[in-house]
Amino acid sequence: MISKKVRAAIAAAALGTVATVAMGQSPLLAQEAKPAAQAPAGQADDNPVVARVNGKEIRRTEVLAALQQLPPQVQQLPLPMVYPAVLEQVVNAHLVTQAGFKDKLQDTTEVKQRLKAAEERFVQEAFLKKAIDAKMSDALVKKKFDEWLKENPPQDEVRARHILVQTKEEAEALIKQIKGGADFNKLAADQKIDTAAAQQQGDLGYFTKDQMVEPFAKAAFAMKPGDVSQTPVETQFGWHVIKVEDKRKQTPPTYEEAAPELRQVVAQDIAGDVVEGLRKQAKVEMFGIDGGPMPPPPAPPAGNGAAKPAGKDGK
Repeated sequence: MISKKVRAAIAAAALGTVATVAMGQSPLLAQEAKPAAQAPAGQADDNPVVARVNGKEIRRTEVLAALQQLPPQVQQLPLPMVYPAVLEQVVNAHLVTQAGFKDKLQDTTEVKQRLKAAEERFVQEAFLKKAIDAKMSDALVKKKFDEWLKENPPQDEVRARHILVQTKEEAEALIKQIKGGADFNKLAADQKIDTAAAQQQGDLGYFTKDQMVEPFAKAAFAMKPGDVSQTPVETQFGWHVIKVEDKRKQTPPTYEEAAPELRQVVAQDIAGDVVEGLRKQAKVEMFGIDGGPMPPPPAPPAGNGAAKPAGKDGK
């Protein structure tokens, strides 16, 4: 029997869909349902009728499609466990739909506008998909991969632990304890400021030089594996005692590992080129929000906005 918790999750997901529709957004636009398998000719039993609502048939594929719209944790449950609750929600959806058609809401301006907007969106997606499919190739993906490797050469990485304290004196006392044989990992686990690192005995994992604030990165990359900082390192967060665990060169992903993500990038590039080509062939007029001339873009803010936060002494 399905638990109350799972039934509530399914009902909540269904209510979420209703709320999304009420806000003027079609869930079909947000997440297109996976196509349900069609029963082979002569094998109607592969897609049987599983319910009727005022005579309208509901087939199994519709229930399976509804299941695919639910949260992953629900989809992973055995089908016999969730099937009754999902079917119940599909039936409820049909009841609401039939009531809406009975009230002639399909003829209202609001519904017609939303149907038109949905149709336009689907046509846009179909047009771009057709253009992308026509131009997509392994050669383009491989070229994008080679460009990415050239622009992102493997960087050096350091794996380090740290203990963060408020004062230089506290850090110096810790260094003295460590030199005297105290266990760095135990001290790191007891630190009070960086509680997230404390849970990992101070372990920050592997990082590149640009991922840490400059004083910390400069000190860590100057050390050798096994070294503990001889003097405290000050940053805007406080005073650090650092222990370097390892150093390595990044291993770039293989083409096979990167290809799925790069294929999406290539698809975006193709779509951008298609839209740019359409703009060049079209007459486009754009106006301000009040219908008047388009105002000039706002001036960029002073400075480059990329400055790192200052330390306690303003450096």
